[in-house]
Amino acid sequence: MGLLQEKLAKYDLPQRVKAKGVYPYFRCIESEQNTEVIMSGKKVLMFGSNSYLGLTNHPKVIEAAVEATRKYGTGCAGSRFLNGTLDLHLEFEKELAEFVGKEDAIIYSTGFQVNLGVVSCVTGREDYIICDELDHASIVEGRRLSFSNIMKFKHNDMNSLEKELQKCKPEAIKLIVVDGVFSMEGDISNLPEIVRLAKKYNASIMVDEAHGLGVLGEQGRGTCNHFGVTKDVDLVMGTFSKSLAAIGGFIAGDESIINYLRHNSRSYIFSASNTPAATAAARAALQIMKTEPERIAHLWDITNYSLNRFRELGFEIGNTSTPIIPLYVRDMEKTFMVTKMLFDEGVFVNPVIPPACSPEDTLVRFALMATHSKEQIDIAVEKLVKCFKALDILK
Repeated sequence: MGLLQEKLAKYDLPQRVKAKGVYPYFRCIESEQNTEVIMSGKKVLMFGSNSYLGLTNHPKVIEAAVEATRKYGTGCAGSRFLNGTLDLHLEFEKELAEFVGKEDAIIYSTGFQVNLGVVSCVTGREDYIICDELDHASIVEGRRLSFSNIMKFKHNDMNSLEKELQKCKPEAIKLIVVDGVFSMEGDISNLPEIVRLAKKYNASIMVDEAHGLGVLGEQGRGTCNHFGVTKDVDLVMGTFSKSLAAIGGFIAGDESIINYLRHNSRSYIFSASNTPAATAAARAALQIMKTEPERIAHLWDITNYSLNRFRELGFEIGNTSTPIIPLYVRDMEKTFMVTKMLFDEGVFVNPVIPPACSPEDTLVRFALMATHSKEQIDIAVEKLVKCFKALDILK
């Protein structure tokens, strides 16, 4: 055995969890992503999906992907920089920029690559990147690749943010990077106050709208639109893998910033371009999002219904106010156990453990889709109460 294998063979956490029969990852789904999925031949209620508008199996989205494949083939066989730019990409980029209220946009092949490629290259050695401590892992990886000074502030704590801004050199670029909606906790970034502080200290702002698009704002335009601060935010990032029912991501901003990224963002220049099918599917989903407001309205109806039920029943759900509902367990072993127990009861939820959260904040993530019914939620809540009480998580 070589030194590399010898070192990595010591990593045995998955094996130990599997031995206990509670391993919760890579569970195989045998059907479309819907409110019910087929797993091991049986129906399971899906409350672990990011398909907030329930569009992954919409006929118009599927047909758009099929038609794009017929016209363009299955892939572009190269990067956007060279041979991989389609008219489909350019048209959709214009639509995305208009939708989020910016001058221009570019599409990456994943949302992770957007944050990796943008955060790592827009600031220099003498500049600052200032992040919320609970920002998404893709933002964390982007800042690791940057040569800038990296600073973190306590989660959604504006006093902490201001203290970090005060440490910065006034003449340097200061980029504040935050999630619009935090992906595990479900709470919303305090953008109005962030904007106020950014103006006070001459800072710029980038907002990751991965979990805000399709959920918040007019027609689902996101957190910036929700708070009316779009003009004050320099960069708006979004993904296709949540409400837009595909795979990919984009960054939108002023023409000057997008022009720079188009020629300098390494995860954009050196990655194969987004597939025709994924691009067309996301474009179709955006059109549905804009023309079927009842989807978002229903999503908020069942979100408020679920939040009220969980609070009334005594679940600890933190500061969430969105379709992402964290049910805190605060014990890693019990988090695995309750996830397995719920699956056995026919309910799929996701466990959240380090590094996605701190060890004392482990939870199961209960996520809603616009296609869920209140009856399905009631069934899931009943099972959650049963399993949480069995493990003495819920008193």
